[in-house]
Amino acid sequence: MKSVWLYLENGIFLEAKSFGADITSVGELVFNTSMTGYQEIASDPSYAGQFITFTMPEIGNVGINDEDMESQKAFCKGVILRQYQDRYSNFRAQDSFASMLKKYNVLGICDIDTRYLTKILRSEGSMMMIASTSISDKATLKRMLESSAHIQEIDYIEEVSTKTPYIHKHGVYDDVKFKYTDAKPNGVKIVAIDFGIKQNILNELTSSGFEVEVIAHNFSADDLILRFQNGKIKGVFLSNGPGDPLMLKNEQREIAKLSNANIPIFGICLGHQLLSIAHGYDTFKLKFGHHGGNHPVKNSISGVVEITAQNHNYNVPDEIVEIADITHVNLFDKTIEGLRYKNKPILSVQHHPESSPGPKESRYIFNEFRSLVDGHKQ
Repeated sequence: MKSVWLYLENGIFLEAKSFGADITSVGELVFNTSMTGYQEIASDPSYAGQFITFTMPEIGNVGINDEDMESQKAFCKGVILRQYQDRYSNFRAQDSFASMLKKYNVLGICDIDTRYLTKILRSEGSMMMIASTSISDKATLKRMLESSAHIQEIDYIEEVSTKTPYIHKHGVYDDVKFKYTDAKPNGVKIVAIDFGIKQNILNELTSSGFEVEVIAHNFSADDLILRFQNGKIKGVFLSNGPGDPLMLKNEQREIAKLSNANIPIFGICLGHQLLSIAHGYDTFKLKFGHHGGNHPVKNSISGVVEITAQNHNYNVPDEIVEIADITHVNLFDKTIEGLRYKNKPILSVQHHPESSPGPKESRYIFNEFRSLVDGHKQ
């Protein structure tokens, strides 16, 4: 393995080993506390523009396979591990994690104290960094980082969103037969707006009986409203995605139109945040975000505590209770995790209710959306 040099926004300079692409990259540094699912995490489009520090100390031992990609590629800037295992052992594995990172031009960084990095982020908050396999001079890296755009100034949605509409065909993964099931729509069609959508979200929607048409982020609300009024679609889903939601002015405007058209809407993560902004309640940035598969969330209606998967740096404000009822609350920091809008057929959640690689406790939320659509009258 080659050497790789890291320079953090707070002035820390580190040397480690590289097992991915031979490049120089700038991005935001965050940490993820998941114990499994490194392939799904690295291929989640919501990580576009970010370096992912894994707190799980050993990564790579089960390899990667084509089926478990959450999108068509890895959009993150890099992954940072304590120890990388290139020799994989799993009956579904097709190649190594390193091969995936090299294929998609993503940095792989290992032999570094990830516990140290995580403590820095918890203390000082997420921050920008630069990493290079060719530049070892601290002053040069510092100058390059300072002259680079901050992640909050970059719109990654166009990069991660689909370019052409398509119908999603897969259902959820069958843990007994070890394969993904086929979609079984029963005549209820919805449109999913792709801001960086995960495949397993689409799998859960089709498994709830929806026929799911996926369209690009630059959609026309007027077109969707007309299709809804003509009975061509029954609802709209707003997906997860990367970056600062306050940047997405066009998307906010179109979602505001949809929200006033009596259309059943379900939003996850970025979609949840954009719904809040579209209603006049701006999001705020968390200190180091929520990234991992072990976050406890309390269902405010049932009182049940669910263990959830999460990946977000932004949250909706408490003031949104003026127009929406809180359905879920994060037990780590009491931030809002779910909403049901008053007098509108709209629900949204901040966490990820889909399984793989997260837990399965929150999958019922997809069926709640199905019930909302089935029970709605135009």
